[in-house]
Amino acid sequence: MTTLKGLVRKGIVPLLALVTALLFGAIVIILTDFESLAKIGTDPAGAIGGAVGGVLTGYGAMLSGAFGDPVRIVTAFETGNTKDIATAIRPLTETLVATTPLILTGLAVAVSFRAGMFNIGVDGQLILGALGATITAFVLQGQVPAVVILLVAIAVGVICGAIWGFIPGLLKARTGAHEVITTIMLNYVAAQIVFFALRSDTLRRPGSTAPVSKPLSGFVDIPLIFDLPAIRLDYGFVVALLMAGAVSFLLFRTTKGFELRAAGFNLTAARYAGMSAGGSMMLAMALSGALAGLAGSFMVIGTVGQLSLDLSGGIGFTAIALALLAGLRPSGVVLAALLFGALTSGGKSMGIESGIPFDLLTFIMALVIMFVAAPNLIRSLWRIKVVDPAKEAVAPHQPTAPV
Repeated sequence: MTTLKGLVRKGIVPLLALVTALLFGAIVIILTDFESLAKIGTDPAGAIGGAVGGVLTGYGAMLSGAFGDPVRIVTAFETGNTKDIATAIRPLTETLVATTPLILTGLAVAVSFRAGMFNIGVDGQLILGALGATITAFVLQGQVPAVVILLVAIAVGVICGAIWGFIPGLLKARTGAHEVITTIMLNYVAAQIVFFALRSDTLRRPGSTAPVSKPLSGFVDIPLIFDLPAIRLDYGFVVALLMAGAVSFLLFRTTKGFELRAAGFNLTAARYAGMSAGGSMMLAMALSGALAGLAGSFMVIGTVGQLSLDLSGGIGFTAIALALLAGLRPSGVVLAALLFGALTSGGKSMGIESGIPFDLLTFIMALVIMFVAAPNLIRSLWRIKVVDPAKEAVAPHQPTAPV
């Protein structure tokens, strides 16, 4: 019971932050619904009702676009028609597709931040991992079975990401170079390396003027969880969940994880305790880069199917906000990634069905981050009392002395 209360206490503020962001977003939607507000002089009730109706329509479309219509899903499974089932569950699977790289990159940021290293280079590590996986796949094409190509390409992508993450860790440990500067600069270097690689005839798609590679799906692909029409969800999502469990075990159940967290709490104290501070820096950044490289490998081989300069789409910077939103805990990263994935996937439906611009969804996501980062503000708005855990402990009964 105590554990359940603790979980509820920890989750109530982020949940209310999401509700608050949606309420503020609704106000903005109403204020920007000029078509309805134009009638406020002649029909005030109708104008306000139309604006509120637009909010409900938009949020309803976002919800169904993120998770699907439950009634439609049940009906589709009752009919047994694979096409109907695929159409019904596609919104949910697309949310999980968007969630997969967010989990891996969020874990990458969480690992480095836990060790006191500010890894701003997840984008570069992701795209370098994708490049390594792409080159490996084309080199092995036709020489070994597809499953071998898949495993080796992913392994090389992970190694490339780890090396790209290890470099700023090494520079910080050996020269004191600030990792924020080096990781940002290495993002640009990684982009130029990929751009140069995509100019080669070996990788570039024939006849394309844009810097994109040939498609990989013709000879290698990640197996799908559901073999249904138009469903893109593959086993990369399962691997992402397994990685969240592995990272949690590493950080909170192993000696090396304790050293990483100790270095993040107080580097000087960790040194005095006999821990290798430089080793912790390099290991944390290498692990962070490896997770980012894994995300890039799954994207380029699986859901995207080709390498391009805009493969990451700035996901590395989104992962920073996501990891901070999750409190740098792997379980929180999974939940935050699911939230961001749902908002991203559902926002497209919201824009199509209600005409609300997608930029407004970005504004709502920013509000979520802002409110979660200000828990005292949320407690103040919702009048939540701050409970001191020490005061909750019940003092043991002391028998009274006989008179």
